[in-house]
Amino acid sequence: MPSGEQTALILGGVLIAIDLIVRVVAVIVVPRNRRPTAGMAWLLAIFFIPFLGVFFFLLIGSPKLGKHRSEQQAEVNQFILDTTDGVEHVSSEELWPDWFEGIVRQNRNLGAMPLIGGNGASLIGDYQASLDAMTAAVDDATNYVHVEFYILALDQTTAPFFDALERAVKRGVTVRVLLDHIASLRSKGYRKTLKRLTNMGAEWHLMLPVQPFKGKYQRPDLRNHRKLLVVDGEVAYMGSLNMIDRSYNKPSNIRRGLQWQELIVRLEGPIVSGINAIFLTDWYLETDELLQRSPVPFDQPAEAQNLDCQVVPSGPGFPNQNNLKLFLALMYAAQEKIIITSPYFVPDEAMLLAISGATQRGIHVELFVSEIGDQALVYHAQRSYYEALLRAGVRIYMYPGPYILHAKHFSIDDDVAVIGSSNMDIRSFELNMEVSLLVRGATFVADMRRVEDGYRAISTELTLESWLKQPLRSTVLDNLARLTSALQ
Repeated sequence: MPSGEQTALILGGVLIAIDLIVRVVAVIVVPRNRRPTAGMAWLLAIFFIPFLGVFFFLLIGSPKLGKHRSEQQAEVNQFILDTTDGVEHVSSEELWPDWFEGIVRQNRNLGAMPLIGGNGASLIGDYQASLDAMTAAVDDATNYVHVEFYILALDQTTAPFFDALERAVKRGVTVRVLLDHIASLRSKGYRKTLKRLTNMGAEWHLMLPVQPFKGKYQRPDLRNHRKLLVVDGEVAYMGSLNMIDRSYNKPSNIRRGLQWQELIVRLEGPIVSGINAIFLTDWYLETDELLQRSPVPFDQPAEAQNLDCQVVPSGPGFPNQNNLKLFLALMYAAQEKIIITSPYFVPDEAMLLAISGATQRGIHVELFVSEIGDQALVYHAQRSYYEALLRAGVRIYMYPGPYILHAKHFSIDDDVAVIGSSNMDIRSFELNMEVSLLVRGATFVADMRRVEDGYRAISTELTLESWLKQPLRSTVLDNLARLTSALQ
């Protein structure tokens, strides 16, 4: 029998061989079909903390949904393309910016949804007014109500909305509800919320459930981040607002007095069918039930504004980063100004180049972010980009605490705006299912300009001089957080 010393040598040799094999395999497997920065971050994690690095890579290393879901998404996309050919009843193309047609075509190729004219839209920035408007819309429902939220929670603030859903069910209205599993599970009152939905008679399902013992599992941080409401196919709401109290009911938020500031859009006209198509797709992905087999009914024009609108879905079910490509295309198309509002702004290299290229072309670029943060890693990762942005000529405005500016929108010149659920960070580009709305129309962009003016009036502009005075410890934290942001 080998001595203890020989056993130790053999064991050490085996461990060294395993470590070498892991490193070689990692170099082959990790960078495949992955952005270089993400690949490098994963390799560093595996090389420096091999056991934890390998564990987390196996747990969250794949940014795509399973084969079945991807095939379902492709099936729905083809159905939409086939049944909406030639429905683009838009305003006069002679009024479009020269670059607009190409962006519309890109969105159509990536996300399948057409550009549709004849729509009306109004922005709602007051939190309670948003909830009141959606509650009133449900009370007017006669046929169906489709509810889809990243976070759906029954609390004192949202109780009137749940009451309206219950009244709708009692009137014979079909109420279907989708809520993200993990995000809602982490919110206070999760079981009470599900019990209330069941007791009222609503049809509800969890989105992207992580329930391995029920045969439902995918990477746990792939989430459905969409927020939308459709009533009777006549009115829709979408934007950044989750159906929860403004404090998100978290003790730490309540102690700090944090309040979320949101922006949603109320839509009328044929684009409502496009928003509903997103709900129907997600319902199909979660239930295998295809609720609508007829062509998407893009009709019912709202002539008051005659806005051209296009729904742009994105997420791990698509082979391309639909939202990132939309944002980049608009940045390169801008002729005068770019104004970005994002609570979590952690750009990749392509976006940084697009922004710096815009300022170098003489484009006026503004960025609205929160002065304080609710998520430490993202907050510090975002801060790590401020110096480069300021040196490039971007004007950064800090929205004052105790408010978290959670609104997500983006405007170009006086022609085009985007609003939706998507942040400008790697998570929204790669890991979350998101929905954005591209809107062309001077009246809508003017409304968004008024929202931006309101932000600017109460925000503090960050200057390069003041930023360079931050302590060294903050710089170290920011840079460390920046490195971790690439792990996806």
